[in-house]
Amino acid sequence: MHGFKRRSALGIMTLLATLGELPERAVAQASTGAEQRLRDLGITLPKVVTNPAAHIVPYVQTGKLLFVSGVGPGANAATGKVGKDVTEDEATQLARQTAIVILSQVRQAAGSLDNVSRVVKVFGMVNSMPDFTDQPKVINGCSDLFIQVFGTERGSHARSAVGMATMAFNVVVEIESIFELM
Repeated sequence: MHGFKRRSALGIMTLLATLGELPERAVAQASTGAEQRLRDLGITLPKVVTNPAAHIVPYVQTGKLLFVSGVGPGANAATGKVGKDVTEDEATQLARQTAIVILSQVRQAAGSLDNVSRVVKVFGMVNSMPDFTDQPKVINGCSDLFIQVFGTERGSHARSAVGMATMAFNVVVEIESIFELM
């Protein structure tokens, strides 16, 4: 039934684009799967690594919802505080790298990123100096990649972006997320 709805929605979107009511970019985005968009972006997802020292799992699925544990940008990433040790632009790139780590966990759980109905929620934490107030700009590194991979409709999500006084292992960003699966 999901396939019928998707094909019908794509047909309607194509018709609206033909009539000039919908940008052709939206139709192209809807017709290309998340896995293909990931390849088009030149992104290779890393292997999911679990931390044996932590008593957590990378994700938990309940019903159609997939809850991804908070993760950072991976090994060998810069550490420290935004506004002191790391620039805003560097932190934004680290948030993007964190999104790539999250996508690898989602793929492992769902079998394919094409099995994601939508990104539901992103909660981004930024290790930042007290006077740094652009945490939302930093977490855009994650949000923007999700929208590029899943498209505007499926990739847009509710979000929080907060500053933290300290973070485990002095990571620059940590992001939790929730996805709905098909």
